[in-house]
Amino acid sequence: MMLYDIQPVAPIPQTPLGRRELLTRTVPACAMACLGLGAVPGLLAAEGVGVGQDTHKFDVKRSRELSSRDVTRLQNQSYIRFIGTLRREVGDEETIKLLNANSAEVGRQAGQQQARAMPDTTFRTFTAQFRPPSYANSLTHEVVEDTDNAFGLRVTECIWAAVFREAGLGGEIGHAAVCNMDYYWPTAFNPKFRMERDHTLMQGHDYCNHRYLQSA
Repeated sequence: MMLYDIQPVAPIPQTPLGRRELLTRTVPACAMACLGLGAVPGLLAAEGVGVGQDTHKFDVKRSRELSSRDVTRLQNQSYIRFIGTLRREVGDEETIKLLNANSAEVGRQAGQQQARAMPDTTFRTFTAQFRPPSYANSLTHEVVEDTDNAFGLRVTECIWAAVFREAGLGGEIGHAAVCNMDYYWPTAFNPKFRMERDHTLMQGHDYCNHRYLQSA
């Protein structure tokens, strides 16, 4: 799943390797914010209170009410623009390849970082994070399978699918940009874990069917 704060980049090199290097160097890891663990940095355009005579304008407390959709749009607006640039420069097929490569690395980094931060890397610890009411502001989901070695979720609403599809980036583009990381995250957390899924809201299905499995 803030997501991105991409700075202007140089023209895209005209080799596949160069394009991959460009993508991985200019698109920071997004996973933690995708999961709702990041914060929108400095909403400098937010409405603020009056500036006191002894308070510098940079230190004035600001407040603004934002919905989950608003926050997700803000977090992803630079990333969405960047995807648009890629599509214009290299076409959809190459863009999907690049986004898949990047989101795979994002997933691996997320799993590794999370494993280091957790007290253990058991299956129950990993799946606990998905149990409602977790992600209540970004997903509508329910647990449909819960055993020692299998954990299934049915997701009927997803804030990232909604925002990316609204921006015209659903289907394979959106899946490559956001959803693909889900396959790499559990395995990086613990090599015995994997995820299966054949439906996603991003690709136009009525639900996502995440199923996490632990091998013996």
